[in-house]
Amino acid sequence: MSDWILYLLIAVALAFATSSWWGVRRLQALHVRSTVAGEAYDPGLAQQRVAVVLNPIKARAEEAKATIQRACLAAGWEEPAFFETTADDPGFSQMQAALAGKPDVVLVGGGDGTVRVVAEALAHTDVAMGLIPLGTGNLLARNVDLDVSDLHGNVQTALFGRQRYIDTARMAIENSRTGHYSEHLFLVIAGIGMDAEVLADTNDGLKKAVGWLAYTEAGVRHLPGRRKKVSISLDGNPEQVRNIRSVLFANCGLVPGGIDFIPQAMIDDGMLDVVVMSPRSALGWLLMYMKIMFKHSGKLPIMTVYRSVKVVIKCPEPMPTQLDGDTSGDATQLTVQVEPKSLLVRVRAHEPGGAGPAKPRL
Repeated sequence: MSDWILYLLIAVALAFATSSWWGVRRLQALHVRSTVAGEAYDPGLAQQRVAVVLNPIKARAEEAKATIQRACLAAGWEEPAFFETTADDPGFSQMQAALAGKPDVVLVGGGDGTVRVVAEALAHTDVAMGLIPLGTGNLLARNVDLDVSDLHGNVQTALFGRQRYIDTARMAIENSRTGHYSEHLFLVIAGIGMDAEVLADTNDGLKKAVGWLAYTEAGVRHLPGRRKKVSISLDGNPEQVRNIRSVLFANCGLVPGGIDFIPQAMIDDGMLDVVVMSPRSALGWLLMYMKIMFKHSGKLPIMTVYRSVKVVIKCPEPMPTQLDGDTSGDATQLTVQVEPKSLLVRVRAHEPGGAGPAKPRL
């Protein structure tokens, strides 16, 4: 790599990091309209049966458990049932056990992976999900306007807040080389290509030290690389062949660092925003970065956005995939489809429709 390209990549990384604080302040109000578009309502329950699926290795897991117990005790409810995930089981059997108790709400304390497992079990049911974000990305929590650093506030919202339905999406992953097939629910953004490569190559130690900024370091290392040919079909229309670095499927668009990656992506509009990224060089990545950060409305041929209910992507060679920030294996074909208003989520009481029920003080 020539020196000027290296310097440019370093400049992009520094600009991304230093602009994050500004991005949070500038974009917070802009994105709220996409996280409160649906009507939130009072659950109307004087008593609630509470189940909690908790990742015990997260830094604030014990504090979260104690806070939930105190809040339920103050409300005069029965003791919440806790189900802890393990390294071998990120929540599948725990959710089966939780639902056997017929809860009114299931709180999920963990990262994006734990949230996805709980959401998959609760999708297309009338059982609400309450978010206690304890991870690095906390993607869904950001997109329903929770303050991811306010543990006590999030417990109050999960137990006593209003609730609303949001969309989920499902991705079917096929690999013709290995014969593998699987289907997974996701909530925020899934993808194929470079984004999945970056997630797989992010240093775990660095992520623990600096959080989501660790992805920037891995991203800079993966900017150089070749585009790959794929075919894309939107809503059953004829395939179009594209040379891409990444294709993203967005149910909603707010990502860590205050970046409103896809401002038009609504969490309850019954559509996916499909972002095809095909830069050839470091300059192309820089132009994309500037377009995203400054919300430039002009067209950029190397970054095109389509709206679709169902997307099918075929690849001549296997490409890596990701779901809400977790790697999900290689694919030669992806089928991605939105599932409108399929998940009931607890949200803050300031949403339209009223102030919500009174909350016991902790």
